[in-house]
Amino acid sequence: MLKDNTHPNPTLGWDFLESTFYMGKKLTIYMIDGTEYGPRVGEIGNWVGKALYSQRASLTKIINREEFNNPGIYCLKGDPSSESYEEKIYIGEAENVGNRIKQHLVDSKKDFKEVIFFTSKDELLTKTQIKYLESRLIVMAIKAKTAEIENGNSPSLPRLHEADISDMEYFLEQIKLILPVMGFRFLISSTAEDRSESIEKSDKLIKDSFFIKSRNFNAEMYEDNQGYIVKKGSQAKKNLSNSITETYRKLREKLIDKGLLVLNGDFYIFSEDTVFNSTSAASNIILGRQSNGLVEWVNKNGVTYKDVEELMNN
Repeated sequence: MLKDNTHPNPTLGWDFLESTFYMGKKLTIYMIDGTEYGPRVGEIGNWVGKALYSQRASLTKIINREEFNNPGIYCLKGDPSSESYEEKIYIGEAENVGNRIKQHLVDSKKDFKEVIFFTSKDELLTKTQIKYLESRLIVMAIKAKTAEIENGNSPSLPRLHEADISDMEYFLEQIKLILPVMGFRFLISSTAEDRSESIEKSDKLIKDSFFIKSRNFNAEMYEDNQGYIVKKGSQAKKNLSNSITETYRKLREKLIDKGLLVLNGDFYIFSEDTVFNSTSAASNIILGRQSNGLVEWVNKNGVTYKDVEELMNN
């Protein structure tokens, strides 16, 4: 342990350390058969839960592990029927996960390729608690609009004591952390969470709103921890230029299929705050052509995103 007057790097001040320190989490992944594509176990430090992942072809190697006899919540991943999505997901719960997954293996309607399930290391998850997790996860998955969700309806939330609800919401937060690491991306939302909540998570964001320079479009974007967010009500060009690449043609089709871009007269309108992974992806969809988002987006003073970013980093 460092003494009070000792700094890990004497050339840097304590203010630097405090400004760059984040409360991280340790995720341990154990590869059961020692291969990169084989089944694996995921655990987060100080969390009572545990995740087990397997490709369908490897299930026979691990289906007799004791964890499969426990109650838990599981997700099956397969190929989507629509090109608008990259994965199809079925979410379920069972008091004996192994038995339920065996039923799915012989069900011709469940053509899944991968499975992940979550259980408790203390084996104390109750039937009501796993039903709560199932219901919440289905609602979150549908709201994210990222994957094709096979569940026809989301089950109603069961009644739980306040303390149990708190425990299960914490359990869900850990599930959200583990899923994308194991290759399940269906909770990575296409739409933005509340802006005030997101911006409070970091002091290193560019908090200005930015606008497309063209007077022909009413479009606004801001940055948060999810990415670059085009605000609800922003306009996008109705027709695409021949110069735009196939990647962005497909992205636009996905946004239309998901109902995030809705035709309204001479423009498409964003129906919700929508997440993009770059400023250029956002400007390409809005302008209907290849563009450099770093210079297409300007703040209220006409300063480009590129110049604002450079000022912040100096």
